[in-house]
Amino acid sequence: MKKYNVGVMGATGAVGQQMIKVLAERDFPVGELRLLASERSEGKTISTPFGDIVVKRTCETAFDGLDIVLGASENDIAEAMAPHIKAAGAVFVDNSSAFRLCDDVPLVVPEINPEDVKWNKGIISNPNCTTIISLVAINAINKLSKIKGIYASSYQATSGAGAAGPIEMYEQSEKVLAARAAGGTGNSYGAEIEPKVFQYQIAYNVIPQIGGFGENLYSSEEMKLQNEGRKIMHLPELKVSCTCVRVPVERSHAVSIVAITEDKLDLDDVREAIANAPGARLYDEPSEKIYPMPLLTSNQDIVYVGRIRRDLVNENGINVWCCGDQVRKGAATNAVQIAELLIEK
Repeated sequence: MKKYNVGVMGATGAVGQQMIKVLAERDFPVGELRLLASERSEGKTISTPFGDIVVKRTCETAFDGLDIVLGASENDIAEAMAPHIKAAGAVFVDNSSAFRLCDDVPLVVPEINPEDVKWNKGIISNPNCTTIISLVAINAINKLSKIKGIYASSYQATSGAGAAGPIEMYEQSEKVLAARAAGGTGNSYGAEIEPKVFQYQIAYNVIPQIGGFGENLYSSEEMKLQNEGRKIMHLPELKVSCTCVRVPVERSHAVSIVAITEDKLDLDDVREAIANAPGARLYDEPSEKIYPMPLLTSNQDIVYVGRIRRDLVNENGINVWCCGDQVRKGAATNAVQIAELLIEK
């Protein structure tokens, strides 16, 4: 089998580290694996399934000889490095949001629109993690009848804000428990909480804001499901009303979705379609208390879908609850799957 030289940009971060693991797990035919990161990580040795590798600094000349670059860096780095990646002859599979809505850049979820990889011009974007999880869950519904609109509420884990998110949650939790044991009263029992990663205390709390608010009062995170969903599902008129909430969970995002279709669907047909959908698992036995939860869906790549029922407001609405690991399927695994499509092509 032909081998491919693969670079991971942002290799020392949580998503970059997961990309390395997924490459090995999926037996991607790696020739050279080149790990790239910021200047402060240059020279660090990382043990990987491909051997011990010394981290190199991300710079304009770091991509020579590579076939594919998996990006796990921030927007500014992705934008600065993209021309140099293309000039080196590599294809850039980028996890940042920098190019997602560019007309000449495919935005791909392999289970939904793999054919879009074919028209790339050197850059392919990985969608937002909540978008990926949500669309994998409802794509089977769209195949039964075109989805016209979506109401959604996401319950997003602290690790979605980076490795520092869960650390802050657990540190705050310890402070609150200690204050309670000491007889404190009031909110958080008087514990002194100084949020850094999140706007407010996240332990024992939920925060109904992820991203900045726009003129329409929806946050940037909330608009991604509509804007990216239109492009991925080839539904330019799709309308989405979304609320994104940060919850005190370590890993795996959950989303409540009402998908409104052109036709009224039979629930048995919906269940069967989801059960057979790539990347999804029907996990829906309410009488036995079987439904998706973050603890069930972390550290794996399948989106669990349950609580399937007809909407009581709109007869063409199908209500589902889904969970998926936002670090894996919502980021690293999706990127590696895109790379697999590239070498198949």
